[in-house]
Amino acid sequence: MSVAPPKVGVMTFGDDRPFEWERVFAAMTVPRHEDLLRELRQWPLEVVASDNVARTRTEVDQQVDRLVADGAEAFLAHTPCWAPPNLVVRGVQRAGLPTALVSNRDPSTHGMVGLLGAGGALDQLGWPHIRVREELGGRARERLLPFARAAAVVRRLRGSSCGLFGGRSLGIDTGSVDPMQWRRLFGVDVQTFDQLEIVRRADGVEGDRVAAIVDWLEETAASIAYDCSSLTPERLELQVRCYLATLDLVDEQGLDFAAVKCMPELSTDFVPQCLSACLLPMGTPAVAGEAREPFMLACEADADGALTMQMLKLASQGTPAFFADVSYIIDSGDLLCLPNCGAFCGWYAARSDDAARNMGAIELRPANRKGGGATTYFRAAAGPVTLARLARKDGRYHLLVAPGEIVTPAPETTDLFDRARSRLPLPTAFVRLRGDPEELVQQLSANHISGVAGDVTETLTYVAQLCDIPIQTLL
Repeated sequence: MSVAPPKVGVMTFGDDRPFEWERVFAAMTVPRHEDLLRELRQWPLEVVASDNVARTRTEVDQQVDRLVADGAEAFLAHTPCWAPPNLVVRGVQRAGLPTALVSNRDPSTHGMVGLLGAGGALDQLGWPHIRVREELGGRARERLLPFARAAAVVRRLRGSSCGLFGGRSLGIDTGSVDPMQWRRLFGVDVQTFDQLEIVRRADGVEGDRVAAIVDWLEETAASIAYDCSSLTPERLELQVRCYLATLDLVDEQGLDFAAVKCMPELSTDFVPQCLSACLLPMGTPAVAGEAREPFMLACEADADGALTMQMLKLASQGTPAFFADVSYIIDSGDLLCLPNCGAFCGWYAARSDDAARNMGAIELRPANRKGGGATTYFRAAAGPVTLARLARKDGRYHLLVAPGEIVTPAPETTDLFDRARSRLPLPTAFVRLRGDPEELVQQLSANHISGVAGDVTETLTYVAQLCDIPIQTLL
C-alpha cells in the first residue's frame, strides 16, 4: 500500500555576474545541477525542475511558477556555488513552500558562502527552512528524504476533511477538538454528523453487498464464534451494514479520515462499530475482491487520535496506522500493552497488504456489550513501530513520538495481563520502546495512542517543525 511519492520542486541558483559566471562558476554549477537532478530522480520522489540554472529574476520567477503549477510540495533551493542571496529569497518567497537549502562540502565551490548568505537572509525574514551541506548520496538522502516526506504530509493535510460521527464519548475530554484551531494549524476541516446516521443508512444497504462481505468474513477469518445471544448472524450482518454505510458516507462526503463515538449509544442499543474500526484502516474492500485505500478511523470520537493516524499514514507513504489504549506496562519486560476496546486495525494481524491473509489471523468473538455483535481478537504481528500522539497542553498542540518494536512475548511474560483480561480478551500490541515506558506515562496527554509500522521519527520531527508545534521524542 502506498500514496503518491512527495513532489519536490528543485531550482539551482547561479551567479548573475556574466564575467564571473563564464570564467569561474558555470563550470562548477551546471554539472552539480545535473548531478543533483540525476541523484534525486533515483529516490522515491517526483522531481519537478528546469534543466537550466536560474541566474536572473525573470528566470527565477518562470521556474518557480512552473514548479508551483506542477504541484510541488517542497522547494529545494540549490546553491552549489556563490549565488546572490536576494535571488534565492525571491524564489523561496514566490514558491511559498517548505524549503531546504542545499549545498556541498567542496572547498573550491564557495557553496557554503552561498548557503549561509541565503540562510541568513531567510532567518531575518523569519522564514523556516533547513540547511543541508552534504555531498550527494548518504547523509544528504538521510536528511532530504524525510524532509520531503514531511512537507508532503503537511501539504496533504491542508484541505483534507475529517468526519466526526457523534460527540464526546465516555467523558474523554482529550478526544474533543477545536475545529478552528485545526483549520489554523493543519488546514483540516471537521465535518460533524450524528452517529445515528450510520445505523439509519445501514438499513438501506443493498443485500448483495452485505452478503458478499459476510461470506468473505466467514471464508477468511480465523474463526467466528457465533452464539445464541451476542454474536448471532443477524448481529454480524448489522455490523457489516454499518461498515458499508460508513464507507458510503465517506465517499459521498469526500472524507479523508474519521472518528466515531460508538459508545455508549451504538454499542448499547445497536451494535459496536468494531468491525468498521478493524476493516476500514486495513483497506478491506467494500466488495470482496475490490481494492481500496486504507481509511483511518479512530474510536470513541477521538479526533486528535484520528488526525495522528492520518499523519502517520502519510508519513509512512500509505502504511495503515492503528489506534489503541495505553493500558498497562509489564514491568518484567518493559512492555507496553496496547489493546483496544474491541477493534484494532486488522493490517497488524499479519502486516500484509493481502486483506484475506490478515483476516486469517483474526478471530471474531462475541462482544461484551449490550448491543452484541463481534469484537476482533488477535495479537499484533512483530516488527518496528512508531507510536505518536497529537495532544494539547495548556491549549497548545504538542507531538509525542515513541519509536519501538512490536514483539511477541513468551506466554509467561503476558500471563498476568491475560488473566486480568480473561473476561474481555482484546486485540493487543505488545511494544518494547527504545525509551523508558514510564516516561511515556508521565508525558502522554491522552489515554489513546496511535502507531504505524516502521520508523518515521525523522519525518515526524520535520512535520512538527513545519507545523510549528513542539515535539518530544522518547529515545
